[in-house]
Amino acid sequence: MKRYSIPAVSALLAILVSPACADNHAENNSPQFIRTSSAASFDTDFTVAAEKTVNAVVCIKSFTAQRQNPYANQGGGYDPFGMFDFFFGPQQRQQQPRQHQRDSEPVQSGLGSGVIISEDGYIVTNNHVIAGADRLEVLLNDNSTFDAKVIGTDEATDLALIKIDAEKLSPITFGDSEQVKIGEWVLAVGNPFGFNSTVTAGIVSAKARSLGQNGRNGKMGMESYIQTDAALNPGNSGGALVNLKGELIGVNSAIYSNTGSYSGFSFAIPTSIVKKVMTDLRQYGTVQRAVLGCTVAELDAKIAKDRDINAVKSGLIVESVSDRSTAKELGLQKDDVITAINDVDVHNFAQLVEQLSKFRPGEKITVTYYRNNNKEVKSATLRNTQGGTSITKKGDFSEIGCAFMKLTEEQKRGLGISMGVKVAGIKNGAFRDAGIKDGFVITDINGMAVNSPDDVEQIYNQIMKSDEGDKVMFITGIYPTGKKYYYAVNLAQD
Repeated sequence: MKRYSIPAVSALLAILVSPACADNHAENNSPQFIRTSSAASFDTDFTVAAEKTVNAVVCIKSFTAQRQNPYANQGGGYDPFGMFDFFFGPQQRQQQPRQHQRDSEPVQSGLGSGVIISEDGYIVTNNHVIAGADRLEVLLNDNSTFDAKVIGTDEATDLALIKIDAEKLSPITFGDSEQVKIGEWVLAVGNPFGFNSTVTAGIVSAKARSLGQNGRNGKMGMESYIQTDAALNPGNSGGALVNLKGELIGVNSAIYSNTGSYSGFSFAIPTSIVKKVMTDLRQYGTVQRAVLGCTVAELDAKIAKDRDINAVKSGLIVESVSDRSTAKELGLQKDDVITAINDVDVHNFAQLVEQLSKFRPGEKITVTYYRNNNKEVKSATLRNTQGGTSITKKGDFSEIGCAFMKLTEEQKRGLGISMGVKVAGIKNGAFRDAGIKDGFVITDINGMAVNSPDDVEQIYNQIMKSDEGDKVMFITGIYPTGKKYYYAVNLAQD
């Protein structure tokens, strides 16, 4: 098959419709399958958008005291569903021979991109770009460098907010990702392989694209990407996806690849989600996540036939409803078909997640659904995973209300245990509320053995970051008398 470049095709079309060619044929003999248009050609001038964007996109270098990047043997990122999240520019991984690196000497372990969203130095990027870093360095387009601090992260959406101590920066202008159309031209700006301020072009090839990551590690994952064919590679992660006005419509996050490098598809988190997550992280330190409180399945022809649904061809069919939930307040029942949230159509699970991600617990939404092929529209208040409407505070380990002491080997032998930490200095907090007293020795939490204060804090952080509704420490331990006790410590906010 002969291939034509875009200029070549344009030239061919010009020949077909040129007056010179038309003169060779009588008007009434013109081929009927050739159509001409007097409309102006579409604008493919990317220079304005590029100029507005490059100064708002930064390079982020992460440094760690670890001698080896934990992802180095995985081709540039984990690959749970055929997806390669692009973490690092591979040329950065071996800047120094390993024998010359000391364990305590921070070395560059990652490379990514970020987008300036305020004049005073707030920057949005991907969580995986900064995860595990001991130090972050931000390089601006004018080659200025700054150390950055982490304001907040959200593993579920793979977003993070960091800040540099700078003023009068050039923040990007946010666009409306919900107004983006399939086939629209877009630019991706980032730092692939460490090449700063690189711009590539493509089109939006799909919206609300689900990558099948929901439920990974028991968390509610990002399920509504903008898919584009703009070329992205390792180092682009966290960079900007913009329209031809230079407005941010997404944060580049992942590529679909068998090699870890670009091969046709890349994915960006839409700004409808980015804006809300960034606002939450800045105001509350953690994302305020609202849930509908029901399990659903995507309606297809087989389900519709089996359940005699003929009023709609797409939507989310309700399978079950949780107690103390928004769905319960709405009166949703099994076999109801949800078709819209606040008059925005939801044809699949990805679109439902995107719409719900825009709201916080306590806010009202209107849900359109069909029951027995009849349309219903009702409103209700959104709730959090615990069934409440209050704002969730960022987890603070000190709220446990005690200290932990490591046991000596002699103390362990005396109690007949091999692992454990001792509770000390009990004061007002979650442990006292659960009935735990000074001197209690914890041997495991939620089935995980503990042998140091760090172990307890790590488990606490895992629980608080989880999207599970119940945030509880199930603790097993022993008192100095030898009596074994079990406690349930409720970590949920009121």
